[in-house]
Order: sequence, then structure tokens, then C-alpha cells
Amino acid sequence: MKWSWKLGELAGIGIYIHATFVVLIGWVAASHWLEARSATVVVEGVGFILALFGCVLLHELGHALTAKRYGIKTRDITLLPIGGVARLERMPDDPRQELWVALAGPAVNVVVALALYVWLQVSGSWTPLAELGVTEGSFGGRLMVVNVFLAGFNMLPAFPMDGGRVLRALLATRMDYVRATQIAGSLGQGMAFLFGFIGLFSNPFLLFIALFVWIGAAQETSMVQMKSALGGIPVRRAMLTDFRTLSPGDPLVRAVELILAGSQQDFPVVENGRVVGVLTRDDLVVALAQQGQELPVSSVMRREFEVADSAEMLEPVFLRLQACECRTLPVTSHGQLVGLVTMDNVGEFLMIQAALVGAKGRAWAA
Repeated sequence: MKWSWKLGELAGIGIYIHATFVVLIGWVAASHWLEARSATVVVEGVGFILALFGCVLLHELGHALTAKRYGIKTRDITLLPIGGVARLERMPDDPRQELWVALAGPAVNVVVALALYVWLQVSGSWTPLAELGVTEGSFGGRLMVVNVFLAGFNMLPAFPMDGGRVLRALLATRMDYVRATQIAGSLGQGMAFLFGFIGLFSNPFLLFIALFVWIGAAQETSMVQMKSALGGIPVRRAMLTDFRTLSPGDPLVRAVELILAGSQQDFPVVENGRVVGVLTRDDLVVALAQQGQELPVSSVMRREFEVADSAEMLEPVFLRLQACECRTLPVTSHGQLVGLVTMDNVGEFLMIQAALVGAKGRAWAA
């Protein structure tokens, strides 16, 4: 995610913090200072926010480590002011596995809340719930309440939150996965509308949550529909066959000429009929600015890259295309380059398929 800084790794998962999180810390510090004019109060306020987001991180790790049990890797976890985002490579295909992955996050918060409750009772630090508030009461008591809230809020059936994923998993045991996603997504957008309406008259923060839920539900529904449409279609039916290549010894000016002459942005680098690298537009622009246009392609091309086989199904290739954060995959057959797959041409292929299906439907109705 852009504008994010890496804090480290846990269980092989990169942990990032978004730049806007720093703004939140600054706002909390300033608010406490203006209210109390005390450095101690500021430190305690910032410390509570950091502890809160430590619990959010544990919540996301619950999802990630449970997904790991099913052979699904997590690309990274990013902390945002509105919560955390764990980017799994994919969601489990088995609804029961998705159910456990979705429940794992809130379960972590429940365990943390119970542990804090026991500690408060044993240490004699328990404060009646009626006396607890956002800034009032013991540190541990407030953190316990926040964890209960995190578990409960995330279990609301507002897709793509955990509760929405639980709902989809349960629905998917009785109906088609796409239909289950559509129902969960529609319910999520309905709740987003409700959050936004309430936020207009009470807490403006609900407007941000409403926007997040609305966009997330729409994106997830669209993605599942796309995956379903790509199922059973070989790569060779959707790949680009009219493309240009480069040689390792070509100067970068040759790539510039090809970009300006057509719409292709990334170029496979071929030597003796084999793909040995990929030159992306972004790498090209950086190299032009730093070293000039006479530099050979071999000095800039990426030597580690994903390749698809023309006989592969389009759905897993599309998922790899997303996961590698690249725009182009070379397609080979028996080791020879035969085409390219890009996000744009997959989208165009789906558009054409949808038009053909619509035409057949109208012809049948006529």
C-alpha cells in the first residue's frame, strides 16, 4: 500500500503503518495536551492508542495465521486510522475454511478481553463498567472494553467486515458462491448507508466507516463475479498475440520508440527465443531519468518475473497477475513466447464475453 512504512515482520508477514496513522497520533497528542496541559496525560493518551492498535494488529494476525493453516499466505498487514488490513493472497475456496478465517480475528479480541478481565480482577484494579469511558477509568479496563467493542463491531454482517464474511461463508454452504457474495455485499452496502445516515446526525467518523464498507462490498462482489466468469477459460483465448519484444542488447531508446508507437507499456525481453526478462514502463522511466536512453535493456529489465502457460486456466493466472503487482505476464508454450496477459486485456475479454452472453440471451428471448 502506498504511503506506508514497514515496521518489521511477524511470522514472516510484513507489518506496515500508513502515513495517516501518524496524523492520528498527532491529533490524539494535541487533543490531550489542549485538554490537560500535561505531558503525562499526553503520554498516557498516545500509549492507549498504541495499545489499541496493538490489539488491532493481533486481530489481523488471527486472520493471517489461520489462513496460513490452509496454505494461504498473507502479503502484508497495514495499520490505518480506521483499523487494520491483512492482504491475503486469496480467500479460501472452502466456505468452512473462510468461516474459520473470518472468526479468528474477533476471537483474538475476545481472548484479549477475557485475559484483561482476569488480570483486573486478580490485581484488584477492576473498575465498574459504568465508570469507564474513552478517557476515564483504568488503562486496562478501557482496553478491555475496546476489545469487546472491536469483536462486536467486526461481527456486524456488513461485508467486507468479518461478520459479512461469516455470513457469506454460511450462505455459500447452501447456494452458489457468487450469489452468496452478492447477498452479503448488498447487505453490507445497506448497512453502510445506515452508518452514513446515522453519522450525519451523530458521529462523523461513521461516514468514513460507511464509505469503507460501501466500496469494499462493491469491490469484493465485483472480484468474485470476475473470478467466476474466468473459470474454465484457457489463457490462450484471452492473451494478446500482437505485441512487441526487446533484446537484452537493445538501448532504452528502442523501448521509448515502441511505447510512443503503440499502446504496449511493458515488454518481454527475448534472447534466442526464450524470455529472459521483462522491462516495465516504470523501470524504464526511472532509468531514463537517472542514466539516459543509451543504457542497454539488460541493465534495467527484471530478471525475476511471473510466466503463464498458454494451457493454464485464466482464473489462477489472473490471481497471480494481481499478486505480483505487475501489469503484464508473458505467456509461453513449450518454452516459447506466444503472447501476453495484462489486466487491461483481461478486462476487455470479460466485457466482450458479457456482451456475447447478453446477445445470446436476447436472441433466445426473441
